[in-house]
Amino acid sequence: MVNELRDVHPEKKKTAAFFDVDGTIVSTTIVHYYVQFRSCLLPTFFRPFWLAWFALKVVYYFFLDKVSRTRFNQVFYRNYQGLKSEAVKQLAGEQFETYVHSKLFPAALECIREHQNRGDLIVLVTGSLDFIVQPLADYLQADAALTVQLEEAAGKFTGELTTLPLSETEKVRAIQAFVEQHNVDLAESYAYGDSRADLPMLECVGNPIVVNPSKGLRQVAIESGWEISEWTVGTR
Repeated sequence: MVNELRDVHPEKKKTAAFFDVDGTIVSTTIVHYYVQFRSCLLPTFFRPFWLAWFALKVVYYFFLDKVSRTRFNQVFYRNYQGLKSEAVKQLAGEQFETYVHSKLFPAALECIREHQNRGDLIVLVTGSLDFIVQPLADYLQADAALTVQLEEAAGKFTGELTTLPLSETEKVRAIQAFVEQHNVDLAESYAYGDSRADLPMLECVGNPIVVNPSKGLRQVAIESGWEISEWTVGTR
């Protein structure tokens, strides 16, 4: 999903700052969001049993993510099958205030404000779902959010994505489409990411910055001479 840009001059080359979200702007993952939704929707007495069962699945997801972030996203989002879409979307709005907001990295917010003060476009590029990212995008006053959407039928999620997951090379394709549409200069632009799944995105801009990098990405950053930042919750 691409949000409408605010006040973009169509003839002037723009600089953009492309941000991964989970692990880069906020200390969360797509697993955290889902667990929060399920916990709210389940009867209180049943939550501990469900969490114990789901913890076993998380081990599988952990290893699947190591093999392929794209495949992990496809498989994981099938957990949403059968959930009432409007109820989950309402929870997403509420949980931004009660959960996600507290997971924001203050340094990420400062970085975004610095880019905005320079006139750079702020673009979120994430494999997280559109209705989860939208409250964050609104709060950050981001110019666009490149996300994924779940298919809906009869008021419920089917568990299938309407597009390919946004990770690895798909992030680059989404960025390239955005760049062509909005006249952005990639050579002058920035990208921020925390995992190897963000590597193609980082490589496609002139100014890559790795944030809280995984071991593999840290090594690539060191070898490439990229800037490395360590951002934590509750500190500046």
